[in-house]
Amino acid sequence: MSFNWNRCGDLVYLTSDLIAGTGLVKHGFSTRHGRLSNVATDNFNLGFKNGHPASVRQMRQFFLETLGTSLDKLVAGQQVHGTKVEVVTEATTGRGALVWEDGLAATDALVTATADVALSVYTADCVPILFLDPVQKAVGAAHAGWRGSVNKIAVSTLKTMQQHFDSRPEDILVAIGPSIGPCCYEVDDVVLQPLKEQIPWWQEIIIFSRPGHFKLNLWELNRRLLLDTGVKAGHISVAEICTHCQVQHFFSYRGEHGRAGSLMAVISL
Repeated sequence: MSFNWNRCGDLVYLTSDLIAGTGLVKHGFSTRHGRLSNVATDNFNLGFKNGHPASVRQMRQFFLETLGTSLDKLVAGQQVHGTKVEVVTEATTGRGALVWEDGLAATDALVTATADVALSVYTADCVPILFLDPVQKAVGAAHAGWRGSVNKIAVSTLKTMQQHFDSRPEDILVAIGPSIGPCCYEVDDVVLQPLKEQIPWWQEIIIFSRPGHFKLNLWELNRRLLLDTGVKAGHISVAEICTHCQVQHFFSYRGEHGRAGSLMAVISL
């Protein structure tokens, strides 16, 4: 299943054919291209970490309106590279939308079965993962850096959907968005040791690059974890777009030496 590049004026974003084909959700993966104060920009930063709050709010609203939702429907977590999954209700709407400090504490994944609530995660090399249960009408969004990926945040998100919405793994559709690819993601023993401890098939997702260093495939790590949990292979769509390789289109923490803005992945029933 492919991902589509979409353009609306100066705004460029991606969507997953797998998820879009259901007609059940509004969703998108932002790029660094958009509009601010009626001026085109390649610094379409949707995160508060390296952005001016007023500008971030303006750009978020522009992106969300293009997708068919709005800033007052948005929910965001205070991402900490952990595995906490928050069940979002209508009462949670707006948390983290206007200021980072109001986001859901220490939360890296969100799920809901409430319509018109826009779940969001923010990345700049980490893996954004969107979930849709078209049977029980539930959605999820997860932020998976190497820690979150190794500690199976994708599986935790899916299991939370099972527990709260009676979702079945075989029904779930998953879109794994743009993030740093195995071409560029070189790691050392700091990452390799916990990978060995948590993942039995760890050797299948790394390639030796130089003494003490390996290239890690975060896309395949998350895909395999979901397959092991019962998600069907044909229900997982991977963009296979490397943010580091394509820093002209995406923010990249490594490519921009920690000074990157943030991309947003968002999904709403």
